Amino acid sequence: MLSNKIVVVAGGAGLLGSYFCSAIAEQGGTAIIADIDMAAATAVAEKIRANGGDAEAEVLNITDSVSVNNLIASLNERHGRIDAVVNNAYPRNKNYGRRLEDVTYADFCENVSMHLGGYFLVAQKFALYFREHNGGNIVNIASIYGTLAPRFDIYADTSMTMPVEYAAIKSAVIQVTRFFAQYFKTDGVRCNSISPGGILDHQPDDFLEKYNSHCGVKGMLDPQDIIGVLVFLLSDTSQYINGQNMIIDDGFSI
Repeated sequence: MLSNKIVVVAGGAGLLGSYFCSAIAEQGGTAIIADIDMAAATAVAEKIRANGGDAEAEVLNITDSVSVNNLIASLNERHGRIDAVVNNAYPRNKNYGRRLEDVTYADFCENVSMHLGGYFLVAQKFALYFREHNGGNIVNIASIYGTLAPRFDIYADTSMTMPVEYAAIKSAVIQVTRFFAQYFKTDGVRCNSISPGGILDHQPDDFLEKYNSHCGVKGMLDPQDIIGVLVFLLSDTSQYINGQNMIIDDGFSI
C-alpha cells in the first residue's frame, strides 16, 4: 500500500515508532527513522533492512527548526521528494507525569512547548515543503485523552496518573490537525490524526484490570493494533480523507 513512498516517522525509534517504521517498510515504503537518539534510530533501521525492508536513520530534534529544516533538505536532496511525515515523538522533561497538585507552571509550559510545539514545528515545515512539491501527507499521533475527560478511578491505588499536560497537548494536537487540514486543503496537503487508547507497556495488573473493564474484547492495545489505520492514512486509499481524528481504543471512550 505504500510502494515507493518516502515516509518520515518523527520519534521513529520509540515504542510505537519502531512498529510504525517496520510496517511502512513491509508495505513497500522507505521508512525514515527520525529520532533524537541516533543510535536507537540506527538500530531500528538495521533491523528493518535485515528483514528485507528499506529504512534509513536520521537525527531529528522536533523542537529545533534547524534540525527539522536540515532533515527535509537532506531527504529532498537524496530522494527528490518526501511523501509523508508521522508526528510521533514524545519529548518531556524530568518532572513530567506528576499529580496535578505537584505540577509547576514552568514544568507545564515546558512540556506543552516541547510536545505540542514540536508537533507544530514539524507539521509547519513539512506542510510548507509539501505545498511547494505537489502535495503530501501529515499524520499526527494524538490520544483518546485528547477527546474525553480522564477516568481517574482506574488510576486509584496505583503510582500512575493521567498527566494534565498530556490532556492539554493531545486535545490541542487534534485541533491543530484540523487547522492544518483546512489551511492547506487546496494545496494537496492532507493532515489527519490517530487517537490510540492505552498501549500495553508493563502496567500493573490491577490497573490493567480496571482499564480493560471499560473496553470490549481486547482492552489495552498492543502497538501492532495501531498499524492498520496508520498505513491506511498514509496510503492513496485514503486520499480524500482530511482533517479527521481516527480513534482506536476497543471501545474505551464510548
